[in-house]
Amino acid sequence: MRALQSRLPPKDRLSQERRQALQLLACSPRGAIEEVLMLSHEISRETLSMLALAGLATVVTETLRVEGGGTFTIDRLRITDAGRRAIGN
Repeated sequence: MRALQSRLPPKDRLSQERRQALQLLACSPRGAIEEVLMLSHEISRETLSMLALAGLATVVTETLRVEGGGTFTIDRLRITDAGRRAIGN
């Protein structure tokens, strides 16, 4: 884990897109759905993946039940403590 942390960009070097994504996640206590971030806020899938790989965000999978007995899963991204530190939050 230390090797990964040493490769994290310093606060000043976060790209605007990564900073925006982290700020959106910081405002979303339950996390945000990847597709919503991509379509509504024009955040690339690559950026979201890089945040997760860098330990700044994590992916939580939820299974939801709908009337009639069906289920589906959604993936939410949530900011980590390291992500909050990266944006000074």
